[in-house]
Amino acid sequence: MKLIAVPAVDFDLEMTLNSGQVFHWEKAGEGFYGTIGDRTVYIEQRGAVLGVVLEGGDLRRRREEHSNVRKRPRPTTAATASELIRHYFALDHSLDEICASFPRDTVMNKACDFCRGLRIIRQPKWECLATFICSSMKQVAHIRQISRAMRERFGEKKEICRHEVYSFPPADRLAGTSEHELRKCGLGYRAKNLLATAKRVALREANLESWSALPDVELREQLCQLPGVGAKVANCVMLFGYERIKAFPIDVWIERVLREKYFPRKRKVTSASLAEFAANYFGTHGGYAQQYLFHHARMTGKRRRKG
Repeated sequence: MKLIAVPAVDFDLEMTLNSGQVFHWEKAGEGFYGTIGDRTVYIEQRGAVLGVVLEGGDLRRRREEHSNVRKRPRPTTAATASELIRHYFALDHSLDEICASFPRDTVMNKACDFCRGLRIIRQPKWECLATFICSSMKQVAHIRQISRAMRERFGEKKEICRHEVYSFPPADRLAGTSEHELRKCGLGYRAKNLLATAKRVALREANLESWSALPDVELREQLCQLPGVGAKVANCVMLFGYERIKAFPIDVWIERVLREKYFPRKRKVTSASLAEFAANYFGTHGGYAQQYLFHHARMTGKRRRKG
């Protein structure tokens, strides 16, 4: 297995993939395999260098339109792999600058030290939106199960380094199925919302790509009009799908951190007040602050429960 080397200074691959922002990567030996868009990827880390195998074909035999020639995988070069990996894992983000912008308090300092090397992944917009619609009131392990079930049932079967991988199903594929079929993936009541949103995206009533040009307020408004999307999911999609680094999703973990660490003496703090505080206090890189606080709380919380 020949690996393409991609420099990755100030980056922690395993922590980034296990930080609750993306849910389909699988551990394999010293690395991980999964997909980036329609490309299958195996990736491992050795110090400040990533080793990458990148493929573009799938296992299903498809023929080109009006031709007897099978589609061939797109050629992979070192430059192609490096560009894709650097973009996906946001290796161009300056963590020094980002961390320097955080407020200087004990809670944030501990989270920042614990999470150094964790980066905000640039996810495909539809995949990000659909996944977080499925995430409502679910723990990370459950979201991973749902993601895997949806990919295996509706995605394209691919292969990387002898591992089977399934791409995330496009909106038109899910729009053509039924709520009953989606429920088989463990979505429960979320199936209805995902199906309705998939239909709007497939019909271009919701043009996710064109929304990239919208300012934050308008983008959030558009997202919140989609079935299954509230403030938390909208902020997740803005952060992970649209690279709006100021977006600060507030879930159960983050709400607990904010209430216990930043408002310990106040019994009644509304959700709106917490959102306003977070937007003002954590600044232009609030999304990174949120992710660090979230991952630190999850990991240290797990340790305390085991103890």
